[in-house]
Formats: sequence, structure tokens, C-alpha cells
Amino acid sequence: MPAIERVDVSAYTIPTDAPESDGTLRWDSTTLVLVEASADGVTGIGYSYAHEAAAVVVERLLAHVVTGMGTLSIPGAWSAMVRAVRNAGRPGIAATAISAVDVALWDLKARLLELPLCDLLGRARDAVPVYGSGGFTSYDAARLRAQLEGWVGSGITRVKMKVGRDPVADVERVRVARDAIGSSAELYVDANGAYDRKQALALAGEFREYGVTWFEEPVSSDDLDGLRLIRDRAPAGMEIAAGEYGYDPSYFGRMLEAGAVDVLQADATRCLGITGFMDVAALCRAFHVPLSSHTAPSLHLHVGVATDVVRHLEYFHDHARIEQMLFDGAVVPEHGEFRPDLSRPGLGLELRRTDAERFRSR
Repeated sequence: MPAIERVDVSAYTIPTDAPESDGTLRWDSTTLVLVEASADGVTGIGYSYAHEAAAVVVERLLAHVVTGMGTLSIPGAWSAMVRAVRNAGRPGIAATAISAVDVALWDLKARLLELPLCDLLGRARDAVPVYGSGGFTSYDAARLRAQLEGWVGSGITRVKMKVGRDPVADVERVRVARDAIGSSAELYVDANGAYDRKQALALAGEFREYGVTWFEEPVSSDDLDGLRLIRDRAPAGMEIAAGEYGYDPSYFGRMLEAGAVDVLQADATRCLGITGFMDVAALCRAFHVPLSSHTAPSLHLHVGVATDVVRHLEYFHDHARIEQMLFDGAVVPEHGEFRPDLSRPGLGLELRRTDAERFRSR
């Protein structure tokens, strides 16, 4: 197999379709950092939703490290990148940069072998369930209702909304959401760590009255004792989830050892790519804890199909919209699940360069 000949990086900043916020943050745009790795006339793509600084890390610290390495030697390239960012600090921006390059290398390898990535990794199933995710705290009741109703109407049986911006109003927003989706769909809430422990416990009881079965980051994901407390005392039938801010295996190991979650979350655009995500899946298997992917639905499709410990993928409004704007082959749920197009090699994605260029920021 050929060696990696070049690694290119660019960034695209796309405005949201409306002002957005969750329990702890407000934003009006999202940046996608795109990596293209080339060999023998074939190009693989990977990306991360991150600050443009990740592109600088790719350009200055990572590209030259993997260039010249064999396209089959992804573990070696991954280890070399991890070593290369030692003094830059691996968690955070550097991890998102490694993630984008690692995904591009997996995509390149699969394309060279003319295989869909899920077949290169080894398929555990033919499709993977999804849940609709959005319901931002900036939405009024009408927009919240319309978004959640739309997902359920399309066949998605699980939906998630944001809470935490205004604890006094959150119970009423959850009531509106339940009324919108009916009694049969599952309702999830995500506080993004906005509550303190006692607030979270009190609200868990109130949310359960409206059939909430998933409470994500009720307190900060750094508060492992707090997560464990809420997991132990939450109403029956309500699962506690966290992990989206994990950047390396040690983070996930600590969360699992603490018994902090019923479901672990991981994001291949942060946790050191496809390679890192598979490591997290192995940890989940060892601890008998299910895994759920965080955002970036088109990027997680193939690794989700290849990993039986993955319960479902997050169909996050912002990223689903961006991927459908910028890529041919972006995934769309059918009957509440994602199914890879096995006629397309790699991730099955092709950048629509003309459409992307107007958003280019680097």
C-alpha cells in the first residue's frame, strides 16, 4: 500500500439557522475543521467541530508527522501524533486536531481498499438507532414543539432537549415537549452541567413526571461524585449520561470506575478519532456500560455500525444541518435509524467544494 503523501487542512464557519443556547453557553455559528489526507491519487477526509486553532495544530504539529507513513499503519500514525502534541497539551484543541487527522486516515485506508469504513472495521449490524437532538433553551415553545414533533413524525422515537438556562421554566418546557411528542416517544433532557447537585435531584423527580428517561450532565461532568450521587438517587427508569468532553482513554476510565453514568458518551471528533472511539467502546464493554455517540452523525455512522456496545447515535440539529449542506452522502435517518450506503467507500462523504467555499474561514 502507498505512503501518505500529503495532509491538508481547512476550516469552515457556518452560521446557525437561529440563535442557540443550552444551560451554560450561547452561540450563533459552528466551525468545522476539515482534514484531507492523500495517497496514490486518493483522498480521505476527516473533520472535527472545533475552534480554528485545531487547524493550526494540524498544520504545524501533525501533518509532517504522518506524511510518509504507510496508509495501513494508522495505529503508528495515531501514536506519533499523540507524542507530537506532548508539550502543546493533548486534551482540548490538540485532541480535536488528532481526531480529524485520524478519521481522515481511516477514510483514506477504506477508500484505497475500496471498502465502506464499517466493513473495514467489521460490521456488528446493518443499522444503528438514532435520537433527535436540539430543543435549545433559546427556542420558544412553538419552535421547540415543531422541532420535536417533526422528528417523531419522521419515525425517530427518541428526542432530546436542552434545559438548565432557567431552572424555574424548565419543568414547563419539558411539559410542552411531552405534549408535542405524545406518550410513546422517549424524552431526553440535557443540562450541560448547569445545575448543582440538589437542583438536579429535585428536577429529576419533576422531569420524571413527564416520562423523561435520560438526564444528561445534570451536574458538571467533572463532578464524578455528583454524577454518582444523582445516578444512585434518580427516579427509577431515568438514566444518567455524560462523557462528551472526554479527550483521552484515562478520562473515560475514571468516569466508568467512579460508577458515574448509566450510559457513557464519546465523541470521535474529540476523543482522538475513530481509533480513540474504538478504545472507549472496549472500556464500555469491560465495564458493561452502553455507549452513545455525541453529535457529528455522519462521522459516527460507520463506527456505530461496527460497535455493538453503541446504543444509539445523536442526530444533532446543528451538525446534521451542516453535514447535509457541505457533503454529498451525509446521513439522513430512516425509520429512526442510520444505515450506511455500502456502495460508497470510506465514510461515504464527498465535500461539495463550491457550496463550502462561501463559509471558508481558514
